Amino acid sequence: MKFKTFLQYISIVVLLTHTACSQAGNSKPDTRPSPKKNKINTRIITGADQVSLYIDYIKGKNIGMVVNQTSVIGESLTPSVDSLLHLGVAIKKIFGPEHGFRGNASNGASVNDANDPKTGLPVISLYGNKHYKPTADDLKGIDLMIFDIQDVGTRFYTYISTLHYVMEACAENNVELMIFDRPNPNGYLVDGPILDTAYRSFVGMHTIPIAHGMTIGEYAQMINGEGWLKNSVKCKLNIVKVANYKHSLYYKLPVNPSPNLNTDLSVLLYPSTCLFEGTTFSLGRGTMLPFVQIGHPLLKGKYSFSFTPRSIPGMSENPPQKDQECFGIDLEKMSANEVRAMGSINLSWLIELYKAMPDKAHFFNAYFNKLAGSAQLRKQIEAGESEAAIRKSWQPGLEKFKITRKKYLLYE
Repeated sequence: MKFKTFLQYISIVVLLTHTACSQAGNSKPDTRPSPKKNKINTRIITGADQVSLYIDYIKGKNIGMVVNQTSVIGESLTPSVDSLLHLGVAIKKIFGPEHGFRGNASNGASVNDANDPKTGLPVISLYGNKHYKPTADDLKGIDLMIFDIQDVGTRFYTYISTLHYVMEACAENNVELMIFDRPNPNGYLVDGPILDTAYRSFVGMHTIPIAHGMTIGEYAQMINGEGWLKNSVKCKLNIVKVANYKHSLYYKLPVNPSPNLNTDLSVLLYPSTCLFEGTTFSLGRGTMLPFVQIGHPLLKGKYSFSFTPRSIPGMSENPPQKDQECFGIDLEKMSANEVRAMGSINLSWLIELYKAMPDKAHFFNAYFNKLAGSAQLRKQIEAGESEAAIRKSWQPGLEKFKITRKKYLLYE
């Protein structure tokens, strides 16, 4: 009897040892959720993709849509206008921002009103001929406006200026605005100088830093809450939130947000390299790597890397330093993780190239102060201040903004 018990004991030990060895050969215990299940649970789902949350509400209403090429629904990336029309939604008008409804107009190019050849719907340009704000006539017969545009989280990206004017027009004409919220690919970043209202323009309308770290939905709440609309009117908002989103998450855009932000790297570098739009330098417009390479013909002999901007229809017909070989900095080898790990706007490239430029008197142009949001940054660079000193001067404004921002956040 004792011998039998001993054999049973040995059998149990062997079985447990075998099980332990089998599990040791795996990286995780068997109780771990399967990759497929984890993916389903954590996948970021845009507001537009959650059709069941809003379809009953918008059906039976006359709809206007502020959209562009980023306004898509589903894995097939079907334009939201086409998807909703197929579902029987009564879309009456389309409103297009900078670069147009189909997103094929160059930077700064005036876009005229037209009819969409695919749907036959009237397309009203909110960028052509300084027509930034929908008129009462534009909104006549509209019960609900839908704003569905991918933003990249910077003050000078003009879609948040379009948002402001659409909100103002809706508030003045008693039209509700529904926002299909989308992740901010630079949502992890809150940085840069705060706008001085003396430099208010379409590339900087509000007292926020260069990188605001908010989604369109959150930003709309801030516009309302801070009384930034004319006469402090309030827009009635209905926000369809993004599911499973946090500001810290990396989000790969499924569609290029504009013609010259054509790679993930360009989107992540944009808060830093867009400042070169306010200089005589080329930042890669006229190449297939805009915002990823920076240079000037006068730096020949100082830098080995070079590129030559050309006219590219639909991207940049007349880029700075067109047809001139430019020498400077190549950022193409940076990874998304490297850019995100910086955790701040990079000023070192701007400072370095200013020091290297032989003709410093013509380094900046009049546009720089609008992009920077004040005259201070230019003066600091010209005075030879370090990046650390410049960044220190931003901190009081940034701390104040972060407190304000916190009131309007919809996501962690």
